[in-house]
Amino acid sequence: MRDDLNVSRETFSRLTTYVDLVKKWNQSINLVSRNSLEDIWERHIKDSVQVYRCADSFNSWVDLGSGGGFPGMVCAILAMEEYPDALFTLVESDQRKSAFLRNVARECSTNCRVISKRIESVDPLNADVLSARALAELKVLLSFCDRHLGESGTALLPKGAKWKKELSDAQEEWNFDAEPIKSLTESQAVILKIKGVSRG
Repeated sequence: MRDDLNVSRETFSRLTTYVDLVKKWNQSINLVSRNSLEDIWERHIKDSVQVYRCADSFNSWVDLGSGGGFPGMVCAILAMEEYPDALFTLVESDQRKSAFLRNVARECSTNCRVISKRIESVDPLNADVLSARALAELKVLLSFCDRHLGESGTALLPKGAKWKKELSDAQEEWNFDAEPIKSLTESQAVILKIKGVSRG
């Protein structure tokens, strides 16, 4: 799997620690579905790694609705070698999931802070990169981008088979540039790389 992900031995070791923690905590809090837990490397880790690889250089990365940490925590682990000074902010309103994320950040020594609040009530975070996976429809996500992305920032938003409809719905309310990047883990899915968000 390390060759498949194309990561260093150190990074793979941290990812393995993270996967072990997900499996342990998932018994008491629902971080990922039981079905996807069996295929965690492909469904969650590899899926998150591809989001990270779409990013341009950054100093601050914000992950919204982090849940079990996909893609935010995976990206924070990957960035430790490439962008050691970058700060990751994971926003998760569920207190138990936040406790899990803090535990992973400590065990894997990532440069992460976890904010346990609703996204709308967090002060603007001025992110260079913003990610959100399986959180909301695109037009809702763009309102979060409008609040938390820096002026020249980029949003990386994984979307499933209905991404074209979400895109056209969002274009009725928002101005933005979107580049669809084909997903490596799901044939009909894409990662939308979005810049220049403003109200239509």
